Amino acid sequence: MTTDDERRRRWRLALGEPADESLGQPAGRDAAMDAAMAALYDRAPDGEGQGEAEGKRRSGGLGASAPRVARWLGDIREYFPQSVVRVMQTDAIERLNLTRLLLEPEMLSAVEPDVHLVGTLLSLNSVMPDKTRDLARQVVRRVVDDLEKRVAQKARAAVTGALNRATRIERPRHGDIDWNRTIRANLRHYQPAYRTIVPERLIGYGRRGNAVQRDVILCVDQSGSMASSVVYSGVFASVLASLRTLRTSLVVFDTSVVDLTDHLSDPVEVLFGTQLGGGTDINRAIAYSQRLVTRPRETIFVLVSDLYEGGVREEMLHRVADLVGAGVQVVVLLALSDDGAPSYDHENAAALAALGVPAFACTPDVFPELMAAAIQRHDLRAFAEREAAQRAHGT
Repeated sequence: MTTDDERRRRWRLALGEPADESLGQPAGRDAAMDAAMAALYDRAPDGEGQGEAEGKRRSGGLGASAPRVARWLGDIREYFPQSVVRVMQTDAIERLNLTRLLLEPEMLSAVEPDVHLVGTLLSLNSVMPDKTRDLARQVVRRVVDDLEKRVAQKARAAVTGALNRATRIERPRHGDIDWNRTIRANLRHYQPAYRTIVPERLIGYGRRGNAVQRDVILCVDQSGSMASSVVYSGVFASVLASLRTLRTSLVVFDTSVVDLTDHLSDPVEVLFGTQLGGGTDINRAIAYSQRLVTRPRETIFVLVSDLYEGGVREEMLHRVADLVGAGVQVVVLLALSDDGAPSYDHENAAALAALGVPAFACTPDVFPELMAAAIQRHDLRAFAEREAAQRAHGT
């Protein structure tokens, strides 16, 4: 196939049936791909006017039939790469209002599991029939296992390294020497003739065995807009809880507060202990979290929320100020996900920044580095500025 033919083919698949006259009709595998895309995209999203929807539809669509949707899901998995399949699944759930069909085992067994699907399933937890619940847990387990493989090793390495660096000794083993600090401490011993430094004093990273060095409190907003963040937060909380040198607590909230710390040994149980949706009372959640703080200067408080407060805003800000004043390392993540720039309450974010609390979106890949910086009590405002600059440049 020539370059021009391939270009016409791609344009035809992108434009759909209206381009048949100028670009020709697809055939074979291309026809099947076109039909799969037409079923989803050549109709108006549910909720638009029927007349307008009819004008946009060139096929029968997916309708509300679970078997038909399950066949369509099988088709897109055959014709498109996994990354595209996940986008099309998400679009189908949103555009065609297929959420209720996820309660049917036939439908659920056909989908490609991902973080967004897990968020949808968690939002359906309270209405999920028993015949679907076990299968839903299997789907969630697959996603959680994949996430743990992706983030667990990096998180443990970053946190463990930061904890070791937080305590320094002056008779270190060779592998524990902090060369940057050692060189700075011995600059006066520079030997020009040999162009080297003869260190009089070695500074190294300390080790405290299994002693708890930091308390971590993850306080996570479980309103519907935070679905992906809830999934990642649950997985990270379980990973951090596996480190004996951390004492990790997980608190989730909407207008009520639930402490899931006792379930951190199993992230799937953690996620099914959440209830996505509802309102938001950040003030109430922080009030509960304050009671968990027993060693302020050794505590890291991470609030994961878009900051749309339904509770008492002034009290919420006052409580954050109290935490900061007591020496707690406080950071606010407007999102913990790969979903792009989040929507958030800019006024509350600015008020927190005035208290010295950084508020920014964080991707899962960066979260271990953030925790390492917090453990070493680095200035997280500088960290937030760096992340914002990288996002602005698309890196």
